[in-house]
Amino acid sequence: MTDLASTLEIFREAAARSDDTNVPDDQALIELRKSGLLATAVPVDYGGNGAGTVELNELVSKVAEVNPSMAIIMFQHFAVCARINEWGSPEQKELWLPSMATGDTLGASAWSETGAGAAKKNLATSAEQIEDGRWLLNGAKSFTTGAGVADLYLVLVGTSAGAEQAQDTKNVYGSAGQTFFLVRKENEGLIANLGLELAGMRGSATGFVSLQDCVVSDDDRLGPVGHAPAIIAGVRQSGATLGAVSVGVAKAAMDVALAHFTKTGALEAPTVRHRVTELSVQVEAARAIVHLAGTRRGEDPGAVTLRSKLFASVTAEHVCFEVARMLGSAAYLVNHQLNRLISDARAVALMGPTNELCRELVSASWVS
Repeated sequence: MTDLASTLEIFREAAARSDDTNVPDDQALIELRKSGLLATAVPVDYGGNGAGTVELNELVSKVAEVNPSMAIIMFQHFAVCARINEWGSPEQKELWLPSMATGDTLGASAWSETGAGAAKKNLATSAEQIEDGRWLLNGAKSFTTGAGVADLYLVLVGTSAGAEQAQDTKNVYGSAGQTFFLVRKENEGLIANLGLELAGMRGSATGFVSLQDCVVSDDDRLGPVGHAPAIIAGVRQSGATLGAVSVGVAKAAMDVALAHFTKTGALEAPTVRHRVTELSVQVEAARAIVHLAGTRRGEDPGAVTLRSKLFASVTAEHVCFEVARMLGSAAYLVNHQLNRLISDARAVALMGPTNELCRELVSASWVS
């Protein structure tokens, strides 16, 4: 395990390089794997740190302050670790979790696809069980973070079992008849590429994953057939929230503002100090709700997790834009860090569940 401060410095330097290239930085990825950070969400019994969700969210925020793209890759890895720990068979846990702790296996989620909608109700990607009990996967996934750099993909597909209920409206996120599979990067028929030119999160390796007659064993199925919506519904109960990324982005924007105003002497003006203070209050409010989500306290922890993602991501965008207004022409340069943060902040709002879907999921219980 390397020192966190030195790891963060490597991530910071990589962020600017990836902004130029739109590809994940090799040095940053090597550092991520060897740093020991990937063990955070893995139970101690499988060689991990066994950290709670509060610590996980705090770590994601720290990384996002210097490199939001690496924070997103790390967050997705944690999410796959958690799903395997919650729903995996004893054999799957023994197979994957130790190597996910060491960094030898990097996990990614492949859920989104063109035409499926934010709620993932109309999946075209399918899995059909063949005579020998294995499964044949076909389809294409888009906006997969970690595409091409991950070693293991948690893939959401439609299965024939329960297909007659595929339009079930009881599930706001996902549909009956959907199933998860763990697909190795070396599986024949799995093809990953980085064909997306992103405005933000340009070092997150977000791209496409296609499945062309990709054969996996039934042992690679995660959870019961057709049970994916229940697995998805449990994700937000964990308290792990993308709002943690937004808190890091907002804090980074605040740091940009303070550094600029300290250098220029503008902090001598009460009006400037007061505007910065108001923004700092909003950042700390976002940090507080993300912390609350991690504690999983309250009558409805899942709703708190959704609200934390929504509030923190909206706050991050607001803080970034307000700082840009305050800096004026000083930030109106293509390579200014603040412009990268603005694009990164917007990206979190579009990540699943999107902010619009968060609003729908929170409000679903209020209507019959």
